[in-house]
Amino acid sequence: MTVKRKGPTTMIRVREVTAGAARDRRDDLATEEPMEIRLKSGAESRTVAITMRTPGADFELAAGFLYGEGIAGPGDIGGIAYCTDEDLAPEERYNVVTVHLRGAMPDIAHLERHFLTSSACGVCGSSSLDALKDRCPPLTAAPLSVVPDVLYGLPETLRAAQGVFGRTGGLHAAGLFTPEGRLVALREDVGRHNAVDKLAGWALMNGLLPLDGHLLLVSGRASYEIMQKALTAGIPLVAAVSAPSSLAVDLAREFGMTLVGFLRGERFNIYAGAERVT
Repeated sequence: MTVKRKGPTTMIRVREVTAGAARDRRDDLATEEPMEIRLKSGAESRTVAITMRTPGADFELAAGFLYGEGIAGPGDIGGIAYCTDEDLAPEERYNVVTVHLRGAMPDIAHLERHFLTSSACGVCGSSSLDALKDRCPPLTAAPLSVVPDVLYGLPETLRAAQGVFGRTGGLHAAGLFTPEGRLVALREDVGRHNAVDKLAGWALMNGLLPLDGHLLLVSGRASYEIMQKALTAGIPLVAAVSAPSSLAVDLAREFGMTLVGFLRGERFNIYAGAERVT
């Protein structure tokens, strides 16, 4: 039996009302489905996260999440596969991703986060800045610099490349750029944190980490979680089209990162690391 996997969009029928006139039509929605991330080492298997995500780049999402949390690095992952558990319905097996480890199962009991995530808030709970210092060096020495004219053009470049958003209007995006403004990679998801994890996972699986020669643009706001994920990937400059949170600014300043917010048209604010914008 062939099982059809859910894609990034779902078609439904809607009734559109404009100026009092109603018509029925088809509409594309951004698909939102749960995804369970499992670790497997030998015969031992453990669930470490359940996240609501847009199907697509699921293996990158799993790898990026594990890397961002300090659970698994580039040399730790032996393979990634969808679940083959016969207790699950065939269509549900694409919502469970198993990451096969080369070595022993890591001890994750000490981690401060609760590994239940959502598309709205990313990982629930926050690691402290002090906890990050144990595994993330500051990015003060990262040589990246960018001119304002390049920053001005990034949101339009990102928006033009968002294929699924153009059909649904319902997805966040994260784009990885060179200092000259060239789009290197883009990922979309109902959760902006997932989009960043997908980018980090793509870089990890292609041997491109750290990303210290690149900058990150996210749709929406810049939260602490976004900055943490950028930090662990080695990205020294993060730009957002909306506001940053206070803890995001604290993290950027503590770790020598550049944080740009309200990047709209030909204006933006620099909240940390202004020396990289020349």
